[in-house]
Amino acid sequence: MSEASEQGGAARGRTGPAPGHTYVPGRGGPPARPAPPAPRVRLVDVAREAGLSKTTVSAALNGTGRLSSEVREKARETARRMGYRPNATARQLRAGRARLIGYVVGELADTPWTFLESPYFARLTGATAATALARGYAVVLLPAGSLQSEWAALPLDAVVVADPVADDRIVEDLLAARIPVFSDRSVEGREGAHWVDVDAADAVGRTLDHFHAQGARGPVVVVPDSTTRFHREVAAAHRAWCAAHGVPERAVRVPEAGNGPVIRAVETALTGGPDRPDALFVVAEASPPLVLEAARRAGYGVPGDLLLACVSEDETAVHTAPPVTTLSLRPDAVAEAGVAHLVAVLEQGERETAGALVPVRLDVRASSVRSP
Repeated sequence: MSEASEQGGAARGRTGPAPGHTYVPGRGGPPARPAPPAPRVRLVDVAREAGLSKTTVSAALNGTGRLSSEVREKARETARRMGYRPNATARQLRAGRARLIGYVVGELADTPWTFLESPYFARLTGATAATALARGYAVVLLPAGSLQSEWAALPLDAVVVADPVADDRIVEDLLAARIPVFSDRSVEGREGAHWVDVDAADAVGRTLDHFHAQGARGPVVVVPDSTTRFHREVAAAHRAWCAAHGVPERAVRVPEAGNGPVIRAVETALTGGPDRPDALFVVAEASPPLVLEAARRAGYGVPGDLLLACVSEDETAVHTAPPVTTLSLRPDAVAEAGVAHLVAVLEQGERETAGALVPVRLDVRASSVRSP
């Protein structure tokens, strides 16, 4: 190679490819440079495009001001078409809030994301996210048993802790970090904590009273072996009801969540004692069709031999033969009440610690009604 050729090659090595040569990414050339991000659409850009003032567009997008429906719609449609988004950082600085709500389910810490497989928790989670978003807040899902290192760096305005277990320290850690906590009645009376709950005693009493009115005198209850407040109150209410009505207290505990363990507990409840029960109340969450099939395998006709009711949000209960009676804990109503209280605390400075008790709903169907 000549000296001139070596110099030309060195020059090309320093300044890039020779004219007419194109580097192909992944074939020995330098990586392609990413395209610069598109410039952010500003409020003034929307105003200019719509032929309106910046103040008018701002009022239209924020739902304020006295504007005609035509002007408000024109501003909103222009903003949508141009891809305008409010500056979240500026909003956070003005309001002093990030508008982010943490959400964690206290149960199922060993398998932290399986709560979404539960019809109850899936509906509670979805309703919480939708209700919060309608109020201008986004929900951040956190795993059960969250460590402080997993959420400490997040700019959370508050955290919803659904059904905390007795030994879960996340409530204590959040309150120590001065983050408001919204949970069940187990946090009642604690500074910085607020609660919304369902009436467990009413849930048990309403279902067992219904069985009793249908002639059942030997009910059995299948409950989770759980330390959440709701399940502890269910056990206490069942004990009190049995004592008040002079019937033996018959309960089978489920060691872990899931259809398999619950159905095995149902089989034990129906076949494990000296006397056959005449009513079955399944508090542990399981598929109603699977519970009904387990009763049939054990030799029971429903409702002729056995009255059946399940705590469930599973819509398949309506489509079985017979349809299964369900007790709904009304997760949509719980979410709405919780988010309304959360917003009142964050935006209106409400410091009232009194909580809200949401009534349950018993949907009576053919599985728990005996024909005359």
